Parts: sequence; structure tokens; C-alpha cells
Amino acid sequence: MRLRWWMVGLVVCLLMAGLLSLFASPLPDGLERVAEDHGFIEKAEELFSSPFPDYSLPGLGGALSTSLAGVLGVLLILLLTLLWARLLRKR
Repeated sequence: MRLRWWMVGLVVCLLMAGLLSLFASPLPDGLERVAEDHGFIEKAEELFSSPFPDYSLPGLGGALSTSLAGVLGVLLILLLTLLWARLLRKR
């Protein structure tokens, strides 16, 4: 089987998401940190819920949860991109 360029790219993305996500910092990001420091984090409203809150899968714990959230995130974005491309192609 001849590998196509997108297959190699997908494998690289999945490996990066699955492995490098294990090294993500558990500390809050910049905006969240500022909100905590200035005392208005409690006023934050969630516009929509995340499918992978805090870069993990609900119900699972530890490194497996983080790795799977990364891999599933890549696959979800791939699926949405393919659907969007299909819609644009029909026009």
C-alpha cells in the first residue's frame, strides 16, 4: 500500500496529540490566571460545554484520559473539516 501525504500527516498529528498532550501544563492558561488573580473567575459563564473539559475524558483518569482526549480531538477536527469541505464542494 502506498502511503499518501495526508496519511503520514494524520499519523504524525495523532502521535503528537496522544503523546505530547501528556506534557501539557495543569496550570490555568493566561486568561484564566488573570481572572483568578483579579477575583472575577466566579463570574465566568460557559457559552457551551467542551467535549473534553480540562483536556481529559470524563469518566477516565490519568494519562490515558489526556492521551485519548488529544487523539479524539484531532479526529473530531478532521471530521468537521472533511464535512465542511464536502459542503463547500457542492456549491
